[in-house]
Amino acid sequence: MIIRQLFEPLSSTYTYLLGCEETGQAVLIDPVVNAMERDLAEVKRLGLALAYSLDTHVHADHITAALHLKTAVGSKIAAPAYDRLPCTDIGIEEGKPFQVGSISLAPLYTPGHTDGHFAYLSGDRVFTGDALLIEGCGRTDFQNGDAEALYKSVREKLFTLPDDVLVYPAHDYQGRRVSSIAQEKKRNPRLGAERTLEEFKHIMANLKLPYPKFIDYAVPGNKQCGVCPTGLPEELERYCRHMTVSPQG
Repeated sequence: MIIRQLFEPLSSTYTYLLGCEETGQAVLIDPVVNAMERDLAEVKRLGLALAYSLDTHVHADHITAALHLKTAVGSKIAAPAYDRLPCTDIGIEEGKPFQVGSISLAPLYTPGHTDGHFAYLSGDRVFTGDALLIEGCGRTDFQNGDAEALYKSVREKLFTLPDDVLVYPAHDYQGRRVSSIAQEKKRNPRLGAERTLEEFKHIMANLKLPYPKFIDYAVPGNKQCGVCPTGLPEELERYCRHMTVSPQG
């Protein structure tokens, strides 16, 4: 399987390009609308054809490129069935593998950051979205987030994967790109080691994070698979402006 990790700096989002060497089909996990030209150029450079976009959840910090990619190249839209988005072509469910050529992803229902969040396991790699970040995790104070649910998702589902499974998160804000289940079990300050549920709930309740500046536009837009709202404030227009960003990895 071909894999590329692509970074969008405005929202610090990692998009993952997976390619099947046998069929030439490709999947983009968590594509961002303002980096879609970059993503499509990388797909073309590798001699692939984009078959699907696949989101881990309804994002609050960027607009997914799913709908724009479908319009541009005819790729289908896959997203968690839990969210019941009428714009999707395939609803993802745990226990039903997502197969594109030789690419096989096992969906893992991992609620807590949002109530419809999924991670995707592929062999010795897991794409964890916002449920598990490198030495961190997604916040739980909006979109029906739930600290107890996130604790169970990570500790009882992700941390029960083999230690050598590589962790590919949806975001990192310090330039880190990959971790492992073993490392997160040992070093994650929120969820690792002997951290108890009550300790985790206390941590999450006292983060004192600012209200997400783009959430009121991103969530409605992403419930339509990536509709950029009209009338954006000038300082937020770049979140919907298509632009080319250099790939990493």
